[in-house]
Amino acid sequence: MHTSPHIVSDVMTQTVLSVGREATFKDIVELLGQWKVSAVPVTEGEGRVVGVVSEADLLPKEEFRDGDPDRYTQLRRLSDMAKAGAVTAEELMTQPAVTIPAGATLAEAARAMAHEGVKRLPVVDAVGRLEGIVSRADLLKVFLRSDEDIAEEVRRTIVAYLFPAPVEPIVVTVEDGVVTLSGKIRDTSLIGVAARLVGAVEGVVSFECDLHSAGYPGVVNTAL
Repeated sequence: MHTSPHIVSDVMTQTVLSVGREATFKDIVELLGQWKVSAVPVTEGEGRVVGVVSEADLLPKEEFRDGDPDRYTQLRRLSDMAKAGAVTAEELMTQPAVTIPAGATLAEAARAMAHEGVKRLPVVDAVGRLEGIVSRADLLKVFLRSDEDIAEEVRRTIVAYLFPAPVEPIVVTVEDGVVTLSGKIRDTSLIGVAARLVGAVEGVVSFECDLHSAGYPGVVNTAL
């Protein structure tokens, strides 16, 4: 049975393009085009990540090509002005690099990307050496899990734990990543717990609860 990928190393791309500090502007542009990526880590020594060069770091050279910006723009964008004249990765790179440990959760990686406004993160080991790269698209791979895999995980790790002796069997159905629990339970206070646990399963899009109270008529409906 497929289990949920919970950490970055489960979804990252291990074949990683990187350059040294001395890589030229043109070399970097050619590599980005060849590999169809928007950024490249800069490494030194035994692969320790020291910075990242992205398309945003390269664009000032074109942006300021046809004229000198006014003084206000120069003062406001000193870093971009410097990069417009840069010719090597060391001069172009954004540093320190925003990286993520291989053992970080997917949620931690998503929050780091959102906070820093980046599309991908170099993945590093405990001493900062490059191990891979994780992109927004990689984080979305969890939603490619089959409905059958998700249903089996919910039955095994949540239903069996929360409702070990149900009044009647709890039915778990999953359609397009939407999980529904149906059946009769003795303690409806567990519905909120079930909702949180199901929502934490990788690949779950939404949760719908159709659990009846064993002691009282009616249906309790909960949605994420």
